[in-house]
Amino acid sequence: MRGAEEKAIKRMMLASSQVRDKLSSFKPISPDARIAEVGSGAHGLIFFFNAKHGVGVDPLAADYASLFPKWQRRVPTISAFGERLPFAEQTFDVVLCDNVIDHAESPRDIVAELARVLAPGGLLYFTVNVHHPIYALASHVHGAWNALGVQFEIGPFADHTTHLRLDDARRLFDGLPLRILEEYSNVNEAKILAKHSKRRHLGDFGKQIFFKNALYGVIAERN
Repeated sequence: MRGAEEKAIKRMMLASSQVRDKLSSFKPISPDARIAEVGSGAHGLIFFFNAKHGVGVDPLAADYASLFPKWQRRVPTISAFGERLPFAEQTFDVVLCDNVIDHAESPRDIVAELARVLAPGGLLYFTVNVHHPIYALASHVHGAWNALGVQFEIGPFADHTTHLRLDDARRLFDGLPLRILEEYSNVNEAKILAKHSKRRHLGDFGKQIFFKNALYGVIAERN
């Protein structure tokens, strides 16, 4: 990143403003809104979300703050896991979780925590990658031979902790006190893109048949 910080900042500013504008189209966001991003990572939305009372949460928050101080120190960050957020119930007016939970062991637990810390009437912005069902099956096989000591990595099956299907992602919200305001996915676009992608290695042949990394998103309001 050295020497490319300004480019990274411009990308983050654009992404943050787009998400804020999208949420504001459903409900105005108060200047005093309490805003949290779960899985703020290295280049999260929260850093340029213009949140007076904002916080980022990530297991590696301390490392990221040291590596990227130019923007990480714009808001406080906390080292914590999404499955066990260190906040009381109904703490935040806006909760952001941008393409994070498939890199964790318990996606459902994280989504439940997002709902728990969201105040009544608060807004949730959530996205996650979804994949063709074959990736979930292959990932289990991949994990099994790794557990047996066979150190042979296949990137398309090892780059996510959990490979969610579209229906899996939708079921994450079952039974939670959330009203879905908008739901979207680009599975069809991902299928078309996969068919026309370049074949650089064996994994790319599989991706042309079985789509990967489509985006599923939800905007929801806490009941």
